[in-house]
Amino acid sequence: MKTIGRLLGAVVVVLLLLIGYARVFGFDPGPWRPGLWLTGEVAETPTDWSFIKEIGGPTAIETKERFFPGLVYSLTSSRFVHNGHLYLGSGYATGVKMPGGRHWNQNIIADPRVRVRIDGKLYDGKLVYVDDKDEHFGVIKEYERQFGIFWAPGYYIHLWRMEPLA
Repeated sequence: MKTIGRLLGAVVVVLLLLIGYARVFGFDPGPWRPGLWLTGEVAETPTDWSFIKEIGGPTAIETKERFFPGLVYSLTSSRFVHNGHLYLGSGYATGVKMPGGRHWNQNIIADPRVRVRIDGKLYDGKLVYVDDKDEHFGVIKEYERQFGIFWAPGYYIHLWRMEPLA
């Protein structure tokens, strides 16, 4: 019994050390796996996001875990700029209800404060779900005009609009 207690204690210590390491040095998400804290230079959140239209590369989002507030969950997502606003996309297959299909969407429903990394810079804000059909249509049409269609039938893009923290 003592051996099992020591083994569990060692596992807990190792997990705490790994979380501490990730908190200090970050653990960025990859293309196919989530991460923890994002790394980068903290910048002032802009009111007009038009400048990022010319910036390539992935967009990473850091959300706060709803079940364990001290932890974060990060991932990469698609981004859209329309009328100076930044929108982040979350794709769902037909029949999957929002927010059930995505862990990060469930986190945002619980706490909309996020950190977004674009081109190595970190921007703090909150995400607001776009439920206005005209706004949603305008963002998607703008994207199609610039880049062409990028999703398949039976696939729906839910949009979140980045707003400054108030």
